[in-house]
Amino acid sequence: MLLRDNIYEAIRAEILACRMPPGAEVREQELAERYEVSRQPVREALLRLERERLVTVHPRQGYQVNPISIADARDLLQFRLVVEPACAGEAAERAPAGALAGLDAFRDLPEDGDFIVYNRAFHTALAEASGNRRMAAVTRDLIEQADRLVRVSLATIKGRDPARLVAEHAGIIDAVQRRDARAARRLVRDHVARAERRIIPALERSAVIL
Repeated sequence: MLLRDNIYEAIRAEILACRMPPGAEVREQELAERYEVSRQPVREALLRLERERLVTVHPRQGYQVNPISIADARDLLQFRLVVEPACAGEAAERAPAGALAGLDAFRDLPEDGDFIVYNRAFHTALAEASGNRRMAAVTRDLIEQADRLVRVSLATIKGRDPARLVAEHAGIIDAVQRRDARAARRLVRDHVARAERRIIPALERSAVIL
């Protein structure tokens, strides 16, 4: 992997994990010193992140990690409601048996595991099982950006029961493995819709949301 991609991935990961919190000011020189590189790959990474709407460039002032807005959060979750059921349906209809069997790894949350990491891996694996690389790439990006919403809202989110969410994943896996595309699409749509109903009110209660 090229150096500039390493820097981009590192900064993006910090933003999505909220180690660079929403609204934080970012300086090229500080990041260059942290990663022990020149400012050029840092600048390229930040401009790339601007195109993903994760960073805003302020001319002659520096950069800022974009705050999370309710409108953007709704847009993101509504996009998931379109793309993820389509991925699940494609997976049920077309995925090879080995790819479907691999989903069994997500029937349980690993002991002492980070639910957000587990959840991202499940939804990404389901999207990749669709065999549609473009849909899978879009879904992966949406899931990663949704992680930031969850991390910001975690202190105020209500009705979030990891055991129940894992059970919902198991139901989705069952539908996909029995090649029931209609049920798979419905279950994923319901799953994401419930997430929206938890996350949006929690974000509205957060002090860092616009």
